[in-house]
Amino acid sequence: QVQLVESGGGLVQAGGSLRLSCVASGRIFSINDMGWYRQAPGKQRELVATITKGGTTNYVDSVKGRFTISRDNAKNTVYLQMNNLKPEDTAVYYCNVRLMTIVMPRVSDYWGQGTQVTVSS
Repeated sequence: QVQLVESGGGLVQAGGSLRLSCVASGRIFSINDMGWYRQAPGKQRELVATITKGGTTNYVDSVKGRFTISRDNAKNTVYLQMNNLKPEDTAVYYCNVRLMTIVMPRVSDYWGQGTQVTVSS
């Protein structure tokens, strides 16, 4: 019914930049909040950033001033611009979308499959 496709991960040196993208497709009626999570080896998954339908954003303290979340409602896409990357940012990044499908008038969570971000020192 709904599929989230992530792209943009890769290997960069400390201080470099990457932009992650997540495109939602399928029988979508409306999209509410969108966000990015990450999970490093041996660590629990943590919330990185969120953005509401109206554009209100929130970030975990460790990425404030370096990461920017944005969305394109016409394309059902959420982005995460990551600047001044640090080795501590190394993790698998997952996008999350809260939406309603055409056949189910109830908000549900959908997850991307994850994309690897590796920052070398």
